[in-house]
Amino acid sequence: MAQTQLLNPIYGICKLKTTLNTLKYVCNKQFHRHQSTNNPKKKTASSVYRTMNIFDRKAKILQKERAAQSEIYEQSEYIKEEVGWRTADRIFDIKRTFKNAVELGAGRGYVSRHFLPDCVEKVTLCDCSQTNLDKAIVGEGVQFEKMVIDEEKFDFPEDSVDLVVSSLALHWINDLPGCFDRVMNCLKPDGVFMACVFGGDTLMELRQALQLAEMERLGGVYPHISPFTQIRDIGGLLNAAGFTLQTVDVDSLTVWYPSAWHVMRDVRAQGEANAARTRPLRLAPRAQFAAAALYDEMYGKEIPDRGCRGVPATFQIINFVGWKPDPTQPKPMERGTAELSLKDLDKIDEIIKETTRIELTEDDKK
Repeated sequence: MAQTQLLNPIYGICKLKTTLNTLKYVCNKQFHRHQSTNNPKKKTASSVYRTMNIFDRKAKILQKERAAQSEIYEQSEYIKEEVGWRTADRIFDIKRTFKNAVELGAGRGYVSRHFLPDCVEKVTLCDCSQTNLDKAIVGEGVQFEKMVIDEEKFDFPEDSVDLVVSSLALHWINDLPGCFDRVMNCLKPDGVFMACVFGGDTLMELRQALQLAEMERLGGVYPHISPFTQIRDIGGLLNAAGFTLQTVDVDSLTVWYPSAWHVMRDVRAQGEANAARTRPLRLAPRAQFAAAALYDEMYGKEIPDRGCRGVPATFQIINFVGWKPDPTQPKPMERGTAELSLKDLDKIDEIIKETTRIELTEDDKK
């Protein structure tokens, strides 16, 4: 039987075809494996930066909801109102009408309340607090939609949004690299991502007073104030996520309070109380009184205009802007194409030999 199969030409042909198919399969597999290793993965912020599970998101959602239902909430939201207006003013500087915008962590619509139809046609307000959204205000004539959603888990269709804006909300997000990647994914080409967060020097006076008080009274230091984002991290995240035309700048607001007790009360009333997982459940009363006394001793002073004594609280605001890449955007000139060197700036009068005198009009002087 074996001799018959070997002498059968049909059997030999089938055997040859099987061998060729096996060889073809092995070659294709090796080719695809080589091709997959040669093609680098797309660079994202999540592939560069590690996600840190710092904040208790459930606690933060409860804090925001509790603050939104408070009777004194409207009296303590002056910082969010001021920063929201400044952020909206930056959007007005962009001479474009945004068809579809999203405000992340909208709260009571601190940015959207300033929108006009010729600037933004439609805005979607996203916040984790239903009470905040119920009280949110939107500019007259602007179409709007409200969505209760965790800022860490938002998901919009790809290339569907012209503008993503956020005011004082993203500093409570654990997965900040993933947030930047999702914003990049949902933006249309040449779309804008504009936001602001609290910086590392926020409430530095209260932080120092609490640390000194606990060292003296309890013999140790506990994290009563949440860690905040640093400026260098924002620039790195924008770059890693692929944003172009990046801009990062810092503002500083100083608010005067009657005492440290009023500072802590307003921070809690704004929903900005500490939500770190390592936070202590309470602050010992003896440490509280010591911190209030140290706060006043180190930073307090008499305010002649008000006829009373007060203490300052610093709020550092990091503002940043990033654009999704698009071929129509301006690009930097190639290296080596410059005609002048920065080291010759001291010879600017010799370089520019021809000068022209321009008369200012009355409109220019206004």
